[in-house]
Amino acid sequence: MRDVVRQLLTALAAGRPAAYCRLVETRGSTPQKAGAVMLVFANGSQAGTLGGGCVEAEVKRRAIALLAEERAELCKFQLDSDYGWDDGLICGGRMLVLIQPITAASGAYFRRLAEMIDAGQGATEAIVYDDSTSGLPAPASYLLDRQGTLLATLNSPTSDLPVSIAQDLKPLEIRPRPYLSAGISYLPVLPRCRLIIVGGGHVGQAVAELATPLDFEVWVVDDRADVVSEARFPHADRRIAGAVDQVLPTLPIDHDTYCLIVTRGHNHDEEALFHVVNRGARYVGLIGSRRKIRLIYDDLLEQGVTREALERVHAPLGIDIGSQTVPEIAVSIAAELVAHRNRDGFIPGRPARVEMAK
Repeated sequence: MRDVVRQLLTALAAGRPAAYCRLVETRGSTPQKAGAVMLVFANGSQAGTLGGGCVEAEVKRRAIALLAEERAELCKFQLDSDYGWDDGLICGGRMLVLIQPITAASGAYFRRLAEMIDAGQGATEAIVYDDSTSGLPAPASYLLDRQGTLLATLNSPTSDLPVSIAQDLKPLEIRPRPYLSAGISYLPVLPRCRLIIVGGGHVGQAVAELATPLDFEVWVVDDRADVVSEARFPHADRRIAGAVDQVLPTLPIDHDTYCLIVTRGHNHDEEALFHVVNRGARYVGLIGSRRKIRLIYDDLLEQGVTREALERVHAPLGIDIGSQTVPEIAVSIAAELVAHRNRDGFIPGRPARVEMAK
């Protein structure tokens, strides 16, 4: 989505006509779910996807027509023989798509939306798709920040936030999926999670390359400046060189932070875990053999780290895919991070937790 909204901002700045297409509601089996977005330009090119096939082609055709009219429309698509037969995509479901041309009138709304997404701050779009059920005009859009403050509106007769929308708004802290309530589709854009990788060796480097396109904000920490170079981590948001015991206590760590400890040795791992285990991170993961992990736990217990804090650490790292090579290990770790982020902490295929000494 971030790439789509960046192109949206570019189109706005250049005055290039485009239509923002949002999948606001689905029923049954569909190639994409609510929240998917696609940007359609007047020449038929696009950014993003609503699932491909004939239905996407029809959305594009309708978007180009609405661009000429400068008019928003809710379009319903039934995925039967009308859409998808040639592609074998007869899912049998239904897709409701809001096609909104980006015009001078709507530019302020989309500029604010794009800025919120690109900054990784999180926001929610509340889109009215059923006026009879909601009692509100459709299609009206309301953009709210993570505190529930109204930032902008589209196609609404008032600049105030309707009480019904405020009442059904879910906090972004629980990382909700798109949901429906009383004729309104809520499309959360979740805050971008920061991933602090402690250790810039082969595993850290491979995980960083996977994590960036998975929409993590990647920070890499290592005491060796040549290891955390731009050449080795070209896509990292921050590269920090310095001693672990000096750097980690200064870094911001909160409920949207993932900490991954993959240093080059036992002592560095233990020191890093000591400095992050009680900082309130959403996730703390530690690489290593079960024996090494148990020894680190025993040492930290003696240093006053609580058993409860260590029980929250994910170790060994990675879901069980039989990984042996560095790329395979990185895939297993990246899969664990995504599962934890997207499934409220549930990680399928996790190895058994290392038991601490009684």
